Amino acid sequence: MAALEEEFTLFGVPLGAGPDGLLGVEQSDKTDQFLVTDSARTVILYKVSDQKPLGSWSVKQGQIITCPAVCNFQTGEYVIVHDHKVLRIWSNEDVNLDKVFKATLSAEVYRILSVQGTEPLVLFKKGAVRGLEALLAEPQQKIETVISDEEIIRWTKFSLLFKHPVLIFITEKHGNYFAYLQTFNTRILSKYTLLPGLEEKSVIQNFTASVQRKFITLMSLSSDGSIYETLIPTHPGDPEKNQVVVRSLLLKAVVSGDAGNGATLHILDRDHVAVLGTPQSASKDHLSIWNIKFQTLQASKELPQGTSGQLWYYGENLFMLHGKCLTVVPYKCEVSSLAGALGKLRHSCDPDTHAAPHFVNWETAHEDESQNSEQSRKNLRRKDEASLQPAVSASRQLLLTIKNDTEKHIEVELRKFLAVKQTPDFHAIIGDIVRGLLDRCKAETSFYPRNCLMQLIQTQVLSYSLCPALMEVALEKSDVQILQICLRQFPDIPEAVTCACLKVFLSIGDDKLQEADINTESVFDLDDAVQEEKMEEQTEVVENGFNLEEDSCSNCDKELKEKPQSVTQETSSSPVTPKRAALLNAVLHSAYSEAFLVAHLKDIPAQHITLFLQYLYYLYQKCSENAAMTLPGTHPPTLDQIMDWICLLLDANFTVVVMLPEAKRLLISLYNFVKAQINVYSELNKIDVSFRELQKLNQEKTNTGLYSIEVLELF
Repeated sequence: MAALEEEFTLFGVPLGAGPDGLLGVEQSDKTDQFLVTDSARTVILYKVSDQKPLGSWSVKQGQIITCPAVCNFQTGEYVIVHDHKVLRIWSNEDVNLDKVFKATLSAEVYRILSVQGTEPLVLFKKGAVRGLEALLAEPQQKIETVISDEEIIRWTKFSLLFKHPVLIFITEKHGNYFAYLQTFNTRILSKYTLLPGLEEKSVIQNFTASVQRKFITLMSLSSDGSIYETLIPTHPGDPEKNQVVVRSLLLKAVVSGDAGNGATLHILDRDHVAVLGTPQSASKDHLSIWNIKFQTLQASKELPQGTSGQLWYYGENLFMLHGKCLTVVPYKCEVSSLAGALGKLRHSCDPDTHAAPHFVNWETAHEDESQNSEQSRKNLRRKDEASLQPAVSASRQLLLTIKNDTEKHIEVELRKFLAVKQTPDFHAIIGDIVRGLLDRCKAETSFYPRNCLMQLIQTQVLSYSLCPALMEVALEKSDVQILQICLRQFPDIPEAVTCACLKVFLSIGDDKLQEADINTESVFDLDDAVQEEKMEEQTEVVENGFNLEEDSCSNCDKELKEKPQSVTQETSSSPVTPKRAALLNAVLHSAYSEAFLVAHLKDIPAQHITLFLQYLYYLYQKCSENAAMTLPGTHPPTLDQIMDWICLLLDANFTVVVMLPEAKRLLISLYNFVKAQINVYSELNKIDVSFRELQKLNQEKTNTGLYSIEVLELF
């Protein structure tokens, strides 16, 4: 259960907040005192309990504070940066900032970060980090560049993990987000690419994070008003590799869709998050507390004067600008439970509860003491027995969660498990987890943890033999995205399963394909208009150096002459949509044995065989237009794969295809292409023979008139 108490204004005089609000609110070395930096020239020290300022400092006219003031908890002094490079340090006794310690740095500063228990850190705009003491010893030292060009730091957090400093900062470049994790005990800087989840189609607006023992929980508020979660391991496996983490949906539509107009969030504890913004059904800003464990709204407070979209929290106080005044909202968050989330938690003041008496009955005191002593011995015995039992492994605990908990909770626990450092038997453990999920899928028809399966497949340690039921369930659900990834990653898929995938890819409706998230990188996109112009400029259809209309064979050529436009239409546009083409390309890339595959191809319906042949013919035409006989794009089908599958389909279904009227023109086109290729190879063979004869004649002329001397040695 969580509650927001009555707010109060920290100081009645409006602050010098600009259109973007304040620069920051930071805690000082006294728990009740805070440094507030406005967006112009002033730093004010407030005491919350007295609701009044204790001190105020300003930079000179013409100077601008560019980094919020922080407290150096080791010395009790305050630190700011103005004009991007000028660092100032002062104490409570100082009055004029122009007369305090000054150091001009060699690079622009993004933020000074300070927490209790360690020295402050200086984060530069190019991603480099320095300790304050080392920087003061040599202010003009060279600062290296860590992030790439056009990459901008958007958010940062500094914390302690096992008394060791941990820094995480988020950068953005062309709409892509990256997380940098700096651990100072190991001096390792790790970079992660933040990939959007399957549900996310919006832009990130704000971040918040909490540092735990094994991973960092990073939450982001997107412009669609939803909160997404990312787990980043605190002990990365290989910092040199390009590591990828995926954002997943945590809370949907906590604020309205235009969340970019002043909305932010903060993690309060492991189960609660504070959100500042306009809810879906309201027109004014609200401060709300959400329970992320049970996904319920716990408390909400309307803010009629509007906010700057900024929120800070320390202890049990939330700080924000309400109108132009700095407002403090105390809050309380109790331990999360289902009863508390539903508002049914019984409090001690309920009439049903009975308080303990304020007197002691000496007649029963000895008896009660004996019972308490015996109970204590029993509890101690239970603890000793529990300590002797082996600890339940994380994977076994996850398997127990899979059997009983909800799909959403399983997904959260799985992300936590995958964020931990991998063990040598990682592939076997992943196989057990997949089998546990699939066993429950078969037992409960309504249970299909698609996001969990996608996360497990993306580990790239699975194979068909390790979890054969995975593709079986995906075929039952017609989950073409999972089938496509399995075809690309699994090297040991049986031919029967490959043909089953082909059936689904050819028969699934276009409306379902439109909804599916399919990787189309193997599908090239040619400008059909340019191709048509080229065809119009040619007076004859020429393929591989031969004019089909001049060929003197059979009635097939006559039919081609009667309808030349249809041929052009066949070759200029693909018979299938790009998403279906990507699925068919995955089948073309799959491994197979011809002897086993042909038997299963006979079970595919004739109209689907015709469609697949038309697509293969289209690919062959595009290959023929290129001098290198290859297709453009990333990892497209090769000419050998196209020709092999054409032969396989015709070998398995030729009798059926011949009887289909709609396949007649396709077979005629294929026949003419084969005949043209035969003519090409025949002429090339003649040229090859001619070159060999010329080579022999040249060798005979060269050897004419030459002699050799051979010396034999006898022993």
